[in-house]
Amino acid sequence: MKHRTFFWFFLPTGLAMLLFIAFPIVSVITQSMFAPHESVLITVENCDPFGCKKETTIDQDATRELRDSKPLGRFVGLDVYLDRGHLAINEVAEAWRTSQTMGDFWSRMGNLPFYRALGFTLTYTFVCTPFLIILGMMIALAVNSLTKSMKGFVIFLSLLPFTVTPLIGSLVLFWMIDSRGILGNFISWVAADPDLSIKASTPLMWIAIIIWGVWHSAPFAFVVFYAGLQTLPQDQIEAAQIDGATRWQQIKYVVVPHLMPLVTFVALIQLMDNFRVFEPIVGFNAEAHATTLSWIIFNDLGGETRQLSAASATSVLTILGVAILLSPVLVRTWRDFKGKR
Repeated sequence: MKHRTFFWFFLPTGLAMLLFIAFPIVSVITQSMFAPHESVLITVENCDPFGCKKETTIDQDATRELRDSKPLGRFVGLDVYLDRGHLAINEVAEAWRTSQTMGDFWSRMGNLPFYRALGFTLTYTFVCTPFLIILGMMIALAVNSLTKSMKGFVIFLSLLPFTVTPLIGSLVLFWMIDSRGILGNFISWVAADPDLSIKASTPLMWIAIIIWGVWHSAPFAFVVFYAGLQTLPQDQIEAAQIDGATRWQQIKYVVVPHLMPLVTFVALIQLMDNFRVFEPIVGFNAEAHATTLSWIIFNDLGGETRQLSAASATSVLTILGVAILLSPVLVRTWRDFKGKR
């Protein structure tokens, strides 16, 4: 394709990316370096027959004038990133210096909101992503081996989790694991503990949220892998069968290598989605047991005091986290591309 043709072909997409991706990111980075103005205080001395006393009040007019003149707030640079609500550099250094063991250090790190949310976010991302890829591939292989009369019905059932809104799906599972729900009662019966409550246990709540993540996202992987199986060269399968390869050997040496580009694609998409997980925290009402970076942003923007600078700083750190997660996969993809040229 000629450069001029490619330019006009890419121009609408480039403008859309500039308008809806680049500009908002620049805006968020700018806002993260400004903090709200402090209220202008005035001290007034009031005297009466019994003596004089000083009273400090907020000068509403001066405060409003200051905020109108500088709507972004006061420039603080990277202070918001380094405060206790985010990277907490001073607190981390103090914990490292005074902790007796690594266990004590990580325990104290868990008391910091950003690192507590980062810990669960990374756990959710690195556990959900491989499991949903494996489950999606297993479903695709199973459906591909069915007869035509059965495929339609099984595909419909497999796609049901993907058709449910994430928040609604998490609410449904949350009700099911309640002590009065079907899953909650069953787990209590299996554990022989009538007082067992998933909602009151941090490990069980983490497991429930991760199960929801795999259940909800596996259909996407299934659709991608099932489409890839339709392009699988049958002559390679037939050659493997003639050579005496078992079903597992055919999958390992023929099917999986053929689907590896799609595995990379699914991994990229799911790494981004899982790192930005938000809905199950709200649906499971799990703030006491698990928080994520996206939930911190939501929490900072909620309520009467909207902490725009804090939310913006967490958003920037989330973007950096996604970029770091995707960089190994992107580098490998680029190397594979250069190797094929």
